[in-house]
Formats: sequence, structure tokens, C-alpha cells
Amino acid sequence: MTVDLQRAEFVLSAVSPKNFIQDGLPQVAFAGRSNVGKSSVINRLLNRKNLARVGSAPGKTIHVNYFDIDGAFYLVDLPGYGYAQVSKAERDRWGRLMEDYFARPDLLTLGVMIVDSRHKPTADDCTMFQWFKDSGCPLIVVANKLDKLRKREIEPNLQLIRDTLELEEEDRLIPFSAEKGTGREELLSAIFTAILP
Repeated sequence: MTVDLQRAEFVLSAVSPKNFIQDGLPQVAFAGRSNVGKSSVINRLLNRKNLARVGSAPGKTIHVNYFDIDGAFYLVDLPGYGYAQVSKAERDRWGRLMEDYFARPDLLTLGVMIVDSRHKPTADDCTMFQWFKDSGCPLIVVANKLDKLRKREIEPNLQLIRDTLELEEEDRLIPFSAEKGTGREELLSAIFTAILP
């Protein structure tokens, strides 16, 4: 089965658990801090400019957003966490929505967690990683913004991410640049391996 990534369309913004899509198609959930470039990674992956909204201010994704990819799977864009300048009540609402999503492991086929390759993962990143792990679904960690690192910084930074998140040997860590496209083929291959029969 081949998937035409150009046939990607926004389907739904779920504001509460009753809106979650439950039609049996695989769901690949993307999570990351508000300013980590999650929308840019999604857009690069699908070779689309503005499918996922890229904001000048972090915190644009405030619901669970579903994109139908060629009728083969859903790409699920989860609310960003940890940075956006919004009220505590709004942040708490995002958190509850995420918890509700993760409380339904039958929905989740694969997790893609995006971290910033330039920095040590935050406490929020570690919590998010644990949520994915506890859900029991396979997980890929994507270290974005690789283009902002000097060559000699790449390996030590990737090692810091591995150590901080306590990645196991089998956990995938993909160096990625939404700007340059580095890592795109590797991430697509990992996604297709997880979702296609």
C-alpha cells in the first residue's frame, strides 16, 4: 500500500474527549513544547507550507487536531506544552485534554515526540515522554532544529537528550531539521513501518 502524502487534509479540532475520532484508522500523535517547531516538522514531513498552523507566537495548537493522510492514517497534532503565554486555566484545560487522549491507548498507534536538539529536555518533556511510555505505544523522539547546531555539537547534544529522557537501546532518536529536511525520510520510514500492514 502506498500513501500519497499530498493528499493530506485537516479534518477536525477536538475540544473534548467526545470529539476524539475512533474509526479504527491508525493515529500518529505529535507532541512537543510550544516553541519546538512541531507545526514546522509536520509541514516538512508532508511537504506542505501551512497545513499545520505555524505561529509567530508559540501555543497555536490548543485542541487535538486531526489531519487525514490519504485515508490511510491520521496525523494527530496535540496541544503544545510548557511555554505559551496563556492563562493557567487554559494550560490546565490543554493538560486535561492530553490526559484524556492518553487515557485511551486504543486510539494511539505511534507517538512522535519533538524536542529541541539545542537544549536539554525540560521537566515537561520528561513528563510527556513518560505519558507516551505509559500508554504502551511505540514512540519516536525527534530532535528538531539540527541546522542550528555546529557539527561538533550534534553528537554530545543527542547524547544529552538520550540521557535526560533515559532512552532505552530500542528507543528511536531521529536528528531532524524542519528547515533543511534532514531526517525527513528516516521519520517517514519509521512512521510507515509502524502503521502499514
